[in-house]
Amino acid sequence: MLPIVLHHGFGGMPGFKFGPLQIDYFRGIDRVLAKRGRQIIVPRVHPTAGIPRRAEQLKQQIISQMDQLGRPDDPVVIIGHSMGGLDARYMIRKLDMESRVAALLTITCPHRGSPFADWCVRNFDRRLPLIRWIERMGWDMQAARDLTTESCRRFNDEIIDSDKVKYYSVSAARPWHLVPAFAYGSYRIIKSAEGHNDGLVSVKSSGWGESLGTWAADHWHTINHKMIVEMRNPTGDIRPYYERAMARVDAAMN
Repeated sequence: MLPIVLHHGFGGMPGFKFGPLQIDYFRGIDRVLAKRGRQIIVPRVHPTAGIPRRAEQLKQQIISQMDQLGRPDDPVVIIGHSMGGLDARYMIRKLDMESRVAALLTITCPHRGSPFADWCVRNFDRRLPLIRWIERMGWDMQAARDLTTESCRRFNDEIIDSDKVKYYSVSAARPWHLVPAFAYGSYRIIKSAEGHNDGLVSVKSSGWGESLGTWAADHWHTINHKMIVEMRNPTGDIRPYYERAMARVDAAMN
């Protein structure tokens, strides 16, 4: 079985530790997939850098960890959450990794950008130059610009899918009262522009390749971080959703 790469999105810091507390980005998802005999690679790239920088870091970590696993010539399956899916697409096409990736499964990835990123850049990069102030202090914030709808239009014109790689996607959406309170603002911005969404990414934006459906979850719930109490028809633990999605990917590749 091919190793699985669990690649994080914007702001992610897999394995982040605060004293004795460790916060996993893909909460428990690595363990449930490993129990099915998969070797798991969990890269850690710059949380807020632009796609090219994150993609280069992703490539180097995949190569290094596959060497450590004793499988330097084998391809991998990448599960890219959110911005992680864009990194992977760039890496496959631009960084000579077509032969190293058998399939890419993106989970609520803003393939066509996010209207909320448009709003953030408009208000915090142009009107109030907060993003530029942070960059002057030495921190790379290019991701904010790379996730706008205009940037992603240019990205999609340039980054053409490889015919050597199979592409799959999962979308996510919930009604406004079932997303975390801190996401109400972003939810409404995206809802007004593109309709159903998970608080950060719309269903319209997240479809790419073969669709494996739309999960009833918010953006954070899709990586098993539940921020609300589900009273009726709960989605619950998201890990079985990953198992089913991977079973469909494996079946398609066999």
